[in-house]
Formats: sequence, structure tokens, C-alpha cells
Amino acid sequence: MGIFRRRKRADTPPDPRTEWPEQPVPEDPVAAAEAFWRRWAELLPEVSAALGDREPQRVEHELCKAVALVHPDLQFSLDRGQRAIYALVLTAQEDPALRPYTDAWKAAAPPEDAIWEYHDSVPPVPDPTDVTVNLGAHRIALADVRVVAQVDEPEGVVDVAVYHPLLSELDERGRTAMTFLPLDATLGERLAAERLRRVETAEAEPAETVGLLQLRDLVRSLAERQPSEDD
Repeated sequence: MGIFRRRKRADTPPDPRTEWPEQPVPEDPVAAAEAFWRRWAELLPEVSAALGDREPQRVEHELCKAVALVHPDLQFSLDRGQRAIYALVLTAQEDPALRPYTDAWKAAAPPEDAIWEYHDSVPPVPDPTDVTVNLGAHRIALADVRVVAQVDEPEGVVDVAVYHPLLSELDERGRTAMTFLPLDATLGERLAAERLRRVETAEAEPAETVGLLQLRDLVRSLAERQPSEDD
């Protein structure tokens, strides 16, 4: 399913010559989060109906405005859940200035149930090697991604170079996307931001690579040995 949109501008202007209005940034993250969840409760029947009809675009505009109540720079997604049928994800893309808003949003979230789960950063997929990405004319299986991982134990971070046999056939934008997407799918947005330091694209297969699941085990093990300041 998956909608994913930048929320810097929530409303579509009536005329292409009209300048985008400045959206205010809420002063109180807690009050902003509560305003969102009130609006979410109002929209939920409409959201459920749109998802049931496989037409999530019907509610995109209203959800854009609702997310902007929390902060205009946040992004959101509706996707398949891991514990529930659907997942609602709000992400600051690991911008520390936005973390108070996503933290408040998650703290005020209703209890998860069989239908909805809620995430304040993009979570890892259960098994990234089952994922195939359609990028232009290419079908890119993440099972074929190989990674060189160099651990800096004192710093608690990992430098990586990402390789896939089709990377050399992509344009620069595609190569960048297919360098970072497998890492976020494997580690989740937050762990990737905390533990990956230098990320490079390898157009030729390096020696001594690991697969994505091995990379996940390595990074999670490092995080367990050296918790971050936020843990």
C-alpha cells in the first residue's frame, strides 16, 4: 500500500501562481500531539473505508493537514503493519529538532490494537531479503545486496559500502536511493541513523561482504554492547 509524503506543505494551492503559505510551528509539542490524535479519531472511519477500498489517496489531503498540526516538517506513511493490519508512521528523518514532536506524538498515541500500530520512526521490515524494489525498468531484489561493514568499536559506529549487481545501471539518484533504502529496511530509520557513520555506494563488488541480515545482527550486537546516550 504505502503512502509516503513530505509534509512541509500540507495544502494544495488553488492556483499554481499562488505562493505556499507559511505553516506555523506549534510551540507546545504535547498540545500539538493531542490535536493530531483528536483529528485522527475524527478521520478514522474515512481512513478505514479508503484503505478497505484500496484507495488511500482519498484521505491523503486530510491526513497531510492533520500531520501538519504536529509539525509542518514531518513526514508520514500508511503501510502494512507488523503486529496489526495497518501501521501509521510519523518520522522526523532523525532531525533532532523534531524529536520532541515525534516523542510527544508517540506518547499520546492510543493503545495499539489488531487494526493499527504506531511508529515514530520508519521501522525495519521483518526480512529485507524478501523485498523487491521496482525502480524504473529495474526490479531490484534486496536479497542480492552485499555490504562491506567496518566497525569502529570505540566510537560504537559502522562504516558501510553497499553493492548490488544493478547499481551500475542506475542513474545517480537511483544509486543513492538504492544505497540507503536497503539499510533503512534492514535496520530501521533510527538505528541506521545512530549506528551508521559513513555510507558509500560500491559499483563493483568488494571482497569480504555480508548480507543484509548479517549486517542487522552486527549492528544490533554493537548497539547492545554500547548503548547510545538516548537509550
